[in-house]
Amino acid sequence: MHRERVSENVYWFQSDVYAQVTAGVIAGPHWSVVIDTLALPDETMGMREFVEHELGVPVRYVINTHYHADHTWGNCFFPGATIIAHARCRELLLERGIPSLEAASKQNATLRQVKIVLPHMTFSQGELTLRVGKKNLTIMTSMGHSEDGISVLVEEDRVLFAGDAFMPIPYIVDGNVDDIIASIKRIGRMGLENIVQGHGDIILRGEIEAAVKENLNYISAIKKAVRTAARRKEPLEYLQDVSIEECGKSRVNLGGLAVQLHERNLRALLHHVLSGNDSGNED
Repeated sequence: MHRERVSENVYWFQSDVYAQVTAGVIAGPHWSVVIDTLALPDETMGMREFVEHELGVPVRYVINTHYHADHTWGNCFFPGATIIAHARCRELLLERGIPSLEAASKQNATLRQVKIVLPHMTFSQGELTLRVGKKNLTIMTSMGHSEDGISVLVEEDRVLFAGDAFMPIPYIVDGNVDDIIASIKRIGRMGLENIVQGHGDIILRGEIEAAVKENLNYISAIKKAVRTAARRKEPLEYLQDVSIEECGKSRVNLGGLAVQLHERNLRALLHHVLSGNDSGNED
């Protein structure tokens, strides 16, 4: 697990095991806030060890940016913490998280110590605010990757923990393409110093404008490719030849997982178009 200090009392963690998934910690003088948990128990426990013994404070709150396993299944390793999330996150953990964990535990013995802990405090619109020492956190919705996405802004430092609303390759299979476009555009207008992506490395201030443009251009490219494919007799066959590089992204992103995510994006968008749900937007 990689760890880095982003700003005073703000830390970032990145998994060495699974898809470069990230998590964060904001520490105050008496307690701390964790933003997301990591994919496997050992890494989540390592993060807790750092907070409790290196920083010397307990974890009072855990914020889940969305319900996916690599961001929530570590909730159980912070006993006594209050879990904060979107209201839909709680519903999706009940509907999908619990059965997914039951199935995964049969394949991976290390997951048998994991239990789904549902959010205790939820919201569905507007914003929540939380003060941690000298830091003001603003928790806001960031839809598109999933139906329950939220992000967390550290106001004083202009650091955004974006969850999977911002990734090295936008991923919309479980979400909505127009919502993620709106989220990415909004992030680009926030005047940030850093974006902590849900996966991948931190984006620095001088890189943000280019990263926003690249993600929006990628989405535009896959939407165009899918509209073309939908007019073909064999649309899936056509999409097999639409490479990630043609759409402006590198296949080396996320340890090589980017190609798989790209192919899933194309298939999901095609299904959306063929179902008659295409918005018709060009961007």
